[in-house]
Amino acid sequence: MRYGIAFRITGVASRRLGWIAAAQGLDLKGQGASRAEGVVNFEAASAAVGGDVRTWLAAAQADVLFEATSLNVESGQPAIDYIRAALEHGAHAITANKGPIVHAYRELRDLGAARGKQFLYETTVMDGVPVFSLFDQLPAIHLQGFHGILNSTTNVILGEMEQGLSLDEAVKKAQALGIAETDPGHDIDGWDAAVKTAALITVLMDVPIRLDQIEREGIRDLTANAVRNARRDGWPFKLVCRARRTASGVEASVRPEKVRTGEPMARISGTSSYIYFETDIFSGLAITEENPGLYATAYGMLADFVTVART
Repeated sequence: MRYGIAFRITGVASRRLGWIAAAQGLDLKGQGASRAEGVVNFEAASAAVGGDVRTWLAAAQADVLFEATSLNVESGQPAIDYIRAALEHGAHAITANKGPIVHAYRELRDLGAARGKQFLYETTVMDGVPVFSLFDQLPAIHLQGFHGILNSTTNVILGEMEQGLSLDEAVKKAQALGIAETDPGHDIDGWDAAVKTAALITVLMDVPIRLDQIEREGIRDLTANAVRNARRDGWPFKLVCRARRTASGVEASVRPEKVRTGEPMARISGTSSYIYFETDIFSGLAITEENPGLYATAYGMLADFVTVART
């Protein structure tokens, strides 16, 4: 193997199916755990392991936790409790959930450092693209601000509206394509983009920021005519995230903006994303993610795992 890393999966937890754990490794093909007394069926996991995440971690004897629960905008729970439990157990924690970054980043970072464990989250913004770890390679850089397109779902919806569909029709098409959630509110109302903006500010600018401190406007009030005419006139609408450092902290916003056709953001279409960083040394650093595939988010968690294993 390229990195010489050996691993085994010793526990799986699912909100729907329950939990299962076996320190010597799970029999994934049989959806059970290989144990001296036989195989434990996955559906019987809750009874086999118990109802507490700490009990499950102890039974699995986990060295690394992969946390991938759904986003809770208001509190970041239950992901925060799961990650905290993992770090206190003595496991590294890798998450795909933006909520813990916004609501408990410093606590979890410091807890991991105190326990000699890593808390990693690369896949929370732009899938597995090295947005956060990029700055690990740029010591002493001072980030002044950034702007970009960080929510691909609204990008797809706006593209469909440019073709004449209404917002509702565009949302339904995006849902049929598997791009939009059953409840698309987090995307079209700008919450997902705002959480990603807050995560970048909190980590890369080292300024904790609440979601209510970010000016947020989604695309819900845009009409198909307005979107289509803007594209025709060479100023297409994009849901743009912005942040800039000021004397009193950081000012941030998420809102629809008309972007001139010649600008890089205007060329971001489909499920692509884009971010442009402004620093004290480099006046501009840009990253573009072109229409990522299904494995991009999983790759981000894998990349974090390789980082843990190597360090």
